[in-house]
Formats: sequence, structure tokens, C-alpha cells
Amino acid sequence: MELTQTSISRRNLLRGAAATALLLPFGMSLASCAAPGGGGGGGGAKGEVTADNPFGVAANTEVDAVIFDGGYGVDYVENAAKIMAGNKGLDGVTAKVSASTKIAQELQPRFVGGNPPDLVDNSGANSIGWNTILDQLEDLSDVLESENLEGKKIADTLFDGVKAPGTFGDKFAALNYVFTTYGLWYSGSLFEENGWEPPTTWQDLKALGEAAKAQGKYLFLWGKEAATYYQTFVVDSAVIQSGDDVRLPLENLEEGCWSHPTLQSILTILHELIAAGYVKPGGGGTQFTQAQSQWSLDQEALLYPSGSWIENEMKKTTAENFQMKGVREMPLDDNATTPAGFMRAEAGEPFIVPSKAKNPAGGKELLRTMLSKEAASAFSKEKLAPTVVKDIVPEDGFGSTALVSQVEMIAAAGTGMFTIKSFNLYGMNSDQLPIWNSFLDGKMSVADITKQLQDLTDKIRNDSSIEKIEIK
Repeated sequence: MELTQTSISRRNLLRGAAATALLLPFGMSLASCAAPGGGGGGGGAKGEVTADNPFGVAANTEVDAVIFDGGYGVDYVENAAKIMAGNKGLDGVTAKVSASTKIAQELQPRFVGGNPPDLVDNSGANSIGWNTILDQLEDLSDVLESENLEGKKIADTLFDGVKAPGTFGDKFAALNYVFTTYGLWYSGSLFEENGWEPPTTWQDLKALGEAAKAQGKYLFLWGKEAATYYQTFVVDSAVIQSGDDVRLPLENLEEGCWSHPTLQSILTILHELIAAGYVKPGGGGTQFTQAQSQWSLDQEALLYPSGSWIENEMKKTTAENFQMKGVREMPLDDNATTPAGFMRAEAGEPFIVPSKAKNPAGGKELLRTMLSKEAASAFSKEKLAPTVVKDIVPEDGFGSTALVSQVEMIAAAGTGMFTIKSFNLYGMNSDQLPIWNSFLDGKMSVADITKQLQDLTDKIRNDSSIEKIEIK
């Protein structure tokens, strides 16, 4: 499988805050703020390179790993750490796994001080902006060239396109671990009980909204931190309809990019659905997981747009026999210019190894262990999501209907996949959130939201202090 376009980060756009979350100007490197010499470990002690220790991790050392504690938790890295500790070829190497929900705030001082962790999951609402740390990160190509714990070259065991989301220029600086599909999620049992079919184009939504209203339900709902889930839904749908004609102007911050006719048509339909009362009001004052439980537990709404982490995130607050399923985000109508099955999917949860860490070889070794069949299978079984390691998920999806849906969407897409980079790359999400909360609450017209989103895009394009990266 090849991802034709890929992402800087999986959840940063969709988890309700800026991808950069920086205290520094966008183009400034954290390294530039450090004292001369940096005080970093610079690689630490070295051990003998062997088949079981391809990076030469020194004996009896500890790997310092800081992991974003989001929808997937941190226990999957803890599991990999246990597997690594059992590798006799490493001679006493262990790992300390620390959870964080504020990666930037907690780790910026360590990068500045020259003593960053050995492995970091740079994800979540408060991740570190990529432009500020790229020159301080290891190139991870040697991880893919190494053999996994089963003796196979790691590059040969992964889905195609895994390198692209973490490649900046010529540097492969981040290995994204979780394979994420974006779609519309629904209760299979509720739809079957009512004889409903999931929508295949935006033209289907009005009738489904009417059917929901007849049952005392809504078509959609949202929570304040996740209002931009609907931006993702709208933009992805427009790309599915019109391809690069929509995607590239948005990605490269072009004048008038939000006025593309396909985007305008989809925004108009969404505005009509809101005006018709098919979207539950008040989401701007509702915490996002609370809103999601109104969908998954109380079943107040039929559909919810999200990435495929949604099942694991809500597994403790989902109605019995909900039978969560998903379909791809859909085109405007039946005249899409892209291939059948074309969808947004990407590798996410970007793992990085700082060069000035005390034990960067250990960071790479823990990452190598995470890419083993044993660790990847455990993740998919527990988290109900595929990793970038292929051929791990069985046909029954470990009993998860949502995971089966993900595999089906991936198979239907083949190589026809894309993502959107610019919103994360330029840290736009925090400014986009209030715009989308107002629009979803019926307080904006299509013209209003178009102007505000375009104004934000223009502001970034015209800011000479922000380094622009051409997206192809």
C-alpha cells in the first residue's frame, strides 16, 4: 500500500489545539536558545553492535521515553519496553516510560538544555513544532534498515509510504507508528434496526437527517475541542471529490483557496443541515469526549466524523452491542474526479530520537522493538487500530467491527490515499477552533466562515517570519 500524500502528525489537526503549541517564533530553532555547547549527552556510551543489538546500545543503560498519553495511552510502549528488557543480546538494557499530555511545555526546556529524552512520541494537542527541532533529531533510516526481532528487515514489514509523513527535506526524522483512517463512524446495530444505509455522498445527508429527526435524534454533534473534526470532514470530502485541484491550494496557502466551488458546495450543505436542526446545538460548551459519549453511549446522533482512534478512545463509554463501523469520508456527489475508494489515511503518532539524548541508540532500539510482530500485534489487539506493521490484523479484527471497517477501507483505497499537512505544519488549529465552533452553532454564514478561514491562511502566507514549505 502506498500513501500518495502523508501527514506531519496524525492527531494534532484533529485533537483540538495547535500542532506547534510553541513559546517561540515558528522559524526559530530551540537549539538557537540553548547556551553554547548545549550540555547534551551527545550520544552517550556505546556498546558492541550485534544482530541483537544493531545500534550498539551500551550494557546496563536505561532508555528515557516520554510518550503522549492520549487515546492510545502509554502501555503499548511499556509492553515494548518489557519485550526489550527480555532481549538477552542487550545485556541489561531497560526503559523508563513517562506519560505526558503536554509534550511541548514539558520537553522544550529539556531540548533547550541539551538533555532531551531518548525517545519521544511528539503527538497530541501540545506537540513540539517540527521546524524548531529538526536539526536536533536523529535520522531514523537505520531503524528501517535494521532487522526486527523476528529477523526480517523492518522496511519490508511495513506499509508503503511510512517514511513520507516523517520526512522533512531529505531527513527521515519521525517514524509514525499508528496507521489511521479517517471516516464517518456509526452504530451498525442502530442502522440495521432502522433500515438505514450509511451515506456515500453529501447528497445523502439531508434524507438521513430527516430520518434521524423522526426518531428524536440528530444527524451530527460535536464537542468544543474537536470542532475542527468537521473542518477535516469538509476538506477531506472536497479532496475526495476534486483531488489536487482542492488540496494543493489549501496546502500551499494560496489566495482564495477556501473559495473553491467544491468546498463552497459542501460548506453550503453543512450549513443547511445545521439550519434544519440536524446538528445538535451547544457543542461549543461541551467537552469533546462528553459529546462523543452522547453519540456512542446515549446514541443521540447517527454519525460522527473522526479518525480511527475513536473506538479505543470511547470503548469505556459505548453502548452495549453498538457495533461501531466506519465508512470513508464521502465526496460531494457521484461525479468525483478521484478513483473509487480514494480516502484520507496516514501513519500517525510520530516517534523521534533526539541526537543530544544520553542514549539515542537505546531510543532507536525501543522503537525497533515496537515494530516487532509481537509488539505490533499486541497494540492492534488492545487498541483496536492497525500499526504501520502490515499483516497483523486478523479477518475478525480481534472482534472489533470498527477495526474490520478500517481494514476494508484500506483495501478499497489501495494506493489511493492522501492527507492534509498545512494545518498542522503552520499550527493553525487553535485559531480555527473558535471559527468552527461558531459555524457549527449556527452563528456564521458560509461567507463568514470562508472569510475567516481565508484571513487566517492569508495571515500565515504573508508573515515573512514563518518559513513556508512547498507541499506537493
